[in-house]
Amino acid sequence: MMQQYDLDEPVPPLHVSELLSDDDRRAIVRFMITAREFDNAMIRLYRQGRAFGGVYSQIGNEATSVGASYALDRTRDVIFPMHRDIGMHFVFGADLDQLMLNFLARQGSQMRGTDGTGHYADPRLRIYGNISHLAAMMPVAAGYALAAKMKREPIVVLTTIGDGGSNVGEFHEAMNFAAVQRVPLVVVIENNQYAYSTPRELEYACERLSDRAIGYGCPGVTIDGTDVELVYDTVRSYVERARSGGGPALVETITMRMRGHAEHDDFRYVPRQMLQYWEKRDPIARYEAFLVERGIVTRDELDRWHAEIARAMTDAIDRALERPFPPAEEAFRNVFV
Repeated sequence: MMQQYDLDEPVPPLHVSELLSDDDRRAIVRFMITAREFDNAMIRLYRQGRAFGGVYSQIGNEATSVGASYALDRTRDVIFPMHRDIGMHFVFGADLDQLMLNFLARQGSQMRGTDGTGHYADPRLRIYGNISHLAAMMPVAAGYALAAKMKREPIVVLTTIGDGGSNVGEFHEAMNFAAVQRVPLVVVIENNQYAYSTPRELEYACERLSDRAIGYGCPGVTIDGTDVELVYDTVRSYVERARSGGGPALVETITMRMRGHAEHDDFRYVPRQMLQYWEKRDPIARYEAFLVERGIVTRDELDRWHAEIARAMTDAIDRALERPFPPAEEAFRNVFV
């Protein structure tokens, strides 16, 4: 039976981390705003027919992507983000101009114009691109973590997967392997209620996806994925555990995908009441209100940041659109047969 949503249910207060400074909080909210504005820009480009390939928004999930990646050591740790994790790219230092070249398939794209949906890597920044179909990335992330362990490097690998992708065979195989080998891997399941158009009630019978960790022999926990400091503290605790040899962990974050599977999907299958419920739990609006209430930022500062970041998106798009598409010969590079 489809879950019923009480629109009068109070929104719980946000978790307050003892590990974050106010400078950290200002950085975190800027990363979240940047992720939101990037998605808004890509949605406009898709409607204009300029975006190359699918556009997979993470609107509603910024607290998970930013909070989880901010918990890592960005000078040595590694991320394997999904296609719906643009916030992680910004936390790890991704260049906005490079991203626009990628998503608009222009000359200079890291995929040489052959793809625009996030299947790219930037080893210099310790970002390894997602692999379709989802869950195929899990064994690669586990393998990277095993290599780090074998070389005695103090590296932790973080990878993400959706609720739907966590039901695919490679997910279970990678989790079992990682647990047996005790590799430094943290896996975040972004449970955003739908695997494309399939509601979670029809995806799995367990109460929580994190309960599966018991079978793998590693810790697992389910948390509010719209609470950025809770995500940060939870992931950080498992990152430090993994770094000290404790092995992998499974973190399920409960969020809501506030757009369709991709922009071609009008998501009319999602009940309006459900969207209204999650709109009240918007991770950016909640965190901004928290920061203003605590005097860490002012509303005017936040409004200025939104405007500045949106303008930076527009400028990067304009620069990318001035670039030509790659020459046709690029289509034959690395094609062996």
